[in-house]
Amino acid sequence: MVDVESKGSACRIKKCAFDLLSIGELMDDEDSWDLMARDLRLRSTFLYCDFNHVISTAPDDQKKPLTDLANRLFHYIEQLDRAVKIRSISLTQDRYSDTALVLQEVILLMP
Repeated sequence: MVDVESKGSACRIKKCAFDLLSIGELMDDEDSWDLMARDLRLRSTFLYCDFNHVISTAPDDQKKPLTDLANRLFHYIEQLDRAVKIRSISLTQDRYSDTALVLQEVILLMP
C-alpha cells in the first residue's frame, strides 16, 4: 500500500508542477493577481504534503537529493509568492522564470 501512496504523491507532484508552470500565462493580466496568488498557495500546499510523503518513503540514498530539490522549489515558490503579493509584473516574471526552471527539474525527476 505504501508504494501506491508514494506513486500517487509523485503523480500529484508532477501535476502540480505542470499546473504551476501554466500560471505564467496569467502574469500579463492585472485582473488575475488574486487568482494567481490563490493558485500558487494551493498548489504549493499540495506539493509540500506530497514531497513530505515521497521523501519519507524514499530509499536512504534518494532522500537527500529529493530534500534538496524540495527546498529549492519551496524557496523559489516563496519568492514568487512575495512578488505576486506586491503585484510587480517585472519582479513576478523574474521570480517565475527561476521557479519554472526548478519545476521543470521536478517534472523530469519524478517517476
